[in-house]
Amino acid sequence: MEMIKTYLMIAVGGAFGACLRFFISDIVLKLGGKGFPFGTLTVNILGSLLMGILYGLIEKQIIAVSPAKALVGIGFLGALTTFSTFSMDSLLLLQQGHILKMALNITLNVVICIFMAWIGLCLVMQKG
Repeated sequence: MEMIKTYLMIAVGGAFGACLRFFISDIVLKLGGKGFPFGTLTVNILGSLLMGILYGLIEKQIIAVSPAKALVGIGFLGALTTFSTFSMDSLLLLQQGHILKMALNITLNVVICIFMAWIGLCLVMQKG
């Protein structure tokens, strides 16, 4: 029964994360156009920040690892962030001959997202 509850929490979190990803990506696409995958970058940055915050809250035992990990970490953030889309965006840029844009996309997603996860963790782990 516990496993069914876990799967349901992942499904619910995933549904909300996927909807938010579509919403954010759609807004960013309308604002920034199709010249660069800013929508994917935006949700990856946001998701990384939120993952750092979640990890920090679990580490400080402010929230329990279960159900937060299933609902938020695996479900919501797993659906919000878009590594597969990021990979396809990068491949398409390469196929279109936009090598510098591809390199920029890879660099920004990796560097900024790791940095944002660290920021999120630091925000929670501060003393006070």
